[in-house]
Amino acid sequence: MTTPKEEKVPDRRRSSVRAIDPPDKWFGVRHLQCIFLALLLCIGYGMRVNLSVGIVAMTDPTINPGFKTYDWHDESIILSSFFWGYILPQVVAGQVSKNYGARWFLVGTMTGCSLFTALIPVMADLGSWGVMICRIVQGFTQGFFYPCVHTMLTKWAPLPERSRLGAFVFAGGPLGSVIAMPLTGWISGSSYGWPFAFYLYGLLGFVWAVGFSIFGSNSPSETETITPEEKLYIETSLGVKTEHSERMPTPWKAIFTSLPVWAILATHCAQNWGFWTLLTEMPTYMKNVLNFDIKANGLLSACPYFTMWVMSFIFSGFTDYIINKDCVSIGTGRKIANSIGLYIPAAALILLGTLDSGVNMTGMVISLLIIAVGSNAAHMCGYQVNHLDLSPTHAGTLMGITNGFSNIFSILGPLLVHYVVVDKHDPNQWKLVFLIAGGIYIFGNTFYVLFGSGDIQPWDTCEAYDDDDDIEKNEKSADKS
Repeated sequence: MTTPKEEKVPDRRRSSVRAIDPPDKWFGVRHLQCIFLALLLCIGYGMRVNLSVGIVAMTDPTINPGFKTYDWHDESIILSSFFWGYILPQVVAGQVSKNYGARWFLVGTMTGCSLFTALIPVMADLGSWGVMICRIVQGFTQGFFYPCVHTMLTKWAPLPERSRLGAFVFAGGPLGSVIAMPLTGWISGSSYGWPFAFYLYGLLGFVWAVGFSIFGSNSPSETETITPEEKLYIETSLGVKTEHSERMPTPWKAIFTSLPVWAILATHCAQNWGFWTLLTEMPTYMKNVLNFDIKANGLLSACPYFTMWVMSFIFSGFTDYIINKDCVSIGTGRKIANSIGLYIPAAALILLGTLDSGVNMTGMVISLLIIAVGSNAAHMCGYQVNHLDLSPTHAGTLMGITNGFSNIFSILGPLLVHYVVVDKHDPNQWKLVFLIAGGIYIFGNTFYVLFGSGDIQPWDTCEAYDDDDDIEKNEKSADKS
C-alpha cells in the first residue's frame, strides 16, 4: 500500500503533528455516519418544535373545525415541559456512550421518543397534563442525543474536517425546524388535521432507528466496510487511538475546575436561552402581534431557521479554512465563530426591542428575526464543537454537563414569556423578552471570549500517543494491514 502524502496541520497538544490527506473517495463511512447523526437531530428537532405550531391549532377552534380543540391557558408551560425531562440524563448519557458506545443508546432512545410523539393526540384528551407527560418523556429520551452525538464525532470527525462535519450534523436541528414548522402548519390546516403531524414524526423516528441499527457504527475500528485509507486518515488526524478511551476514568474534579469548560457552559446557557425563546414562542408572537394565519405562521416561522441551516455551511467552511491554513489557532477560530453567532443575534434582538410600537414594522421585524437566527449558525463551529477540542476522550461527558445545565435556561426563557407577556397582543411586552435575550447573548459570549480555549486539556488523560514516534508506529501498522 502506498502511504498518502503527509502535511503539517495544527494540533492541540503540540505545535504541529503530521496528518495525512483524506482518501480519494469523496464519500466515506464517516460521511454516512454524519448523515445519520444529522437526520437524528433533524427528526428530533421536528418532534420538539411541531407542537409549537400544532398547539395553535389544538387550542383555536376556528383553524380547522373538523378536529378537536382544547381550552388550555398554559401553552408556554406545556412547551417548556420538554426540558423537564431533557436535563435529567445528560451526564449519564455522556458516560454510558463513552463506556459502551453510542449506537444502541441512540436507537433505543429514538424509538422511545417516536412512541410518545405518536401518543400526543391520544394523551391530549386527558388534558394538558397528558401532553406534558409525553413532552417530558420526549425530553428524557432526547437528552441522550447530543452527548451520544459528541461521542460519535470524537471517533468519526477528523480534525481538518471537524468544523464542517460538526456543523453539518448540528445543522440538522435547524433543518428539522425548517421542515417541521411549515409542514405542521400545513397539516394542521388541512383535511389531515393536527394529529397527523405527530403520527408522521413518530413514523419517521421509527424508520431512522431501524436504519441506524443496520448502518450505524460506534467507531472506525468496529466497521468492516471502512477502507484502510479512511481508517488511517481518521485515527491519525485525531491524534489519538480512539478505542482506548473507553478504559479511561473521568477526571470529575479537573473538569469542574476547568475555566475553559466553564466558558463553554456560560455561552451554552446564553445560546439556549435565546434560541429556545425564539423557537418556541415565535409562532405565538407571529399569530398575535403580526396577525399571520396558521399556514403562513409555520412558513414564516421557518424562514429564519432555513437561513440558519444555509449559513452553517458557510461559517463552518470559513472556520475550518482559517484554522487549517494556520491563520489563527483553534481557540481563536472558535471564538471568532462564536462571536459572530452570539453578538450579531444580540444586536438584532436589542434593535427589535427598541422599535417604536404602533407602526407597521412587520417587514423589519421579520428581517431582524432572520438576521438573529441566521447569524446564530456560527455557534455550531464555535462552542458547539469546542468540547471535542478540549477533550476528545470525554467530549460526550462534557456535552452532557454543559447541555444538561444550560437547558435549565431553555426552560426559563419560555417561562419568562409566560409571566412577562400577559397580553400576547401587546408588542411592548414582547420587546422586553427580546432585550433580555440580547443581553444574555452578550454576557455569555463575552465570558467565552475571555476564558475559552482550543487546546486539549491536561486532564484529558489521553496517553495513546505520547510523541511522534507512536504516530509513526501506528501509520506503519496501518500500512501493513
